[in-house]
Amino acid sequence: MARRDVRHGRRRARLLPLVALVCLALAAAGAWRYDVLDRWLAPGRPADPAAIAPPDELTLPAVVEPPTVADEPAGGPLGVDTVRRAIAPRLRDEDLGRHVLAAVGALDGAGVLVRTGTGSPLAVPASTTKVVTAVAALLAMAPDTTFRTRVVDDGPRGIVLVGGGDPLLASEPASPREEPAWPARADVTTLARETADALAAEGRTRVRVGYDTSLFTGPAANPRWRADYVPDGVVSPITALWVDEGRPAEGFGRVEDPALTAATVFAGELSRRGIRVVGIPRERVAAEDAAELAAVAGAQLGQVVEHVLQLSDNEAAEVLLRHVGLAAEGEGSSEAGRRGVVRLLDEAGVDLGRTRLWDGSGLSRQNRMEPAALLDVIRLAASDERPELRAVLTGLPVAGFTGSLTDRFGTGAPEGRGRVRAKTGTLTGVTSLAGLAVDRTGRTMVFAMFADRVRVEDTIEARDAMDAAAAALGACRCG
Repeated sequence: MARRDVRHGRRRARLLPLVALVCLALAAAGAWRYDVLDRWLAPGRPADPAAIAPPDELTLPAVVEPPTVADEPAGGPLGVDTVRRAIAPRLRDEDLGRHVLAAVGALDGAGVLVRTGTGSPLAVPASTTKVVTAVAALLAMAPDTTFRTRVVDDGPRGIVLVGGGDPLLASEPASPREEPAWPARADVTTLARETADALAAEGRTRVRVGYDTSLFTGPAANPRWRADYVPDGVVSPITALWVDEGRPAEGFGRVEDPALTAATVFAGELSRRGIRVVGIPRERVAAEDAAELAAVAGAQLGQVVEHVLQLSDNEAAEVLLRHVGLAAEGEGSSEAGRRGVVRLLDEAGVDLGRTRLWDGSGLSRQNRMEPAALLDVIRLAASDERPELRAVLTGLPVAGFTGSLTDRFGTGAPEGRGRVRAKTGTLTGVTSLAGLAVDRTGRTMVFAMFADRVRVEDTIEARDAMDAAAAALGACRCG
């Protein structure tokens, strides 16, 4: 009995330090959790480490106030003479040719502050036209609008692939090894797989495939374009159904019949999924009450707008123009889209004046625009009362960094890089630029510059001269 008491006593002696250690740990955790420890050890000392002086034996350099990264935004109006002195010498560059127009104004103002140029007050705007199309599209439809490509039943032996006017519809999903495309694309391969599953569930293993492009009407090639644009593969025929914007799987140019190509890709994937496709795809109009078997939805409109402006995508811009026609005029043609653009902007308070636009991309050399009209379109997109239009601003390329301005602004004032966001425009003999510039004191300006009599051999130099004019706005103190 005595030995057992001794053993128990020894065991208790060994356990007491362990119990004490656990109790201390719990107490420390509670003190840490409830901020007791600091107050107990150093009452009245601040808890912020930055406010505690270093030990005496440690020598640290003095804290200095860093220089400002940018000047505080300046108050007061823009100075007419200052702005004119900034841009005028660059726009007098002989490489720009004999017809150069420019307009600059305050973003939060109205009208034109500085206007330069002689001769006709109208010029060919080239791809700056896409800014107008983008604004009209977002006036006509909500930014989260998507465009659906569907497959519907066509009786016991057939199905119809129905184009929904998705400008970025792809032939197949991106490979997992590739960087995903932005915006994300819907694709007809996925659509075919979902369709095959729906058919199999109904016990159907043999179908004929039709395709429906009736959402869009009118000529597939804009009559105001040069006659060789479509045959030479400069631009695709515009249709409500295509894949990869009508580009071939290999090589360059455009396919002859984008809708048939899309339907053929779709039918081929159906076959690989065990559905026997009878014959070749044929164009037909699906019944309005046809049952839907499968569908895929493309990117949201706001993302499509950003894509169009960043990359100056001609085909996607033309598709958006037809959607404007559908939403505003009830007709998916380029002519209805053109009328819709004018009406929507007029209702939003923008007077296009003598501007005449015949397409959505700016490919037409018959387009004519006043620079001042483009200023008002961009101001509308920036208005606090119009947050639904904001994708137009976020879609403008940043000088020297993104989109079609990635490799530009290498000449002129370096301050322009990053301070200018603008849409580019280029046709043979034409260079243009329109967007926003923030000067060195934080004043934001809106500008538009057109030159439409540039000699072919001066194309690059003319582009650099116009970049330099825009960069000068970013470099100046324009108050």
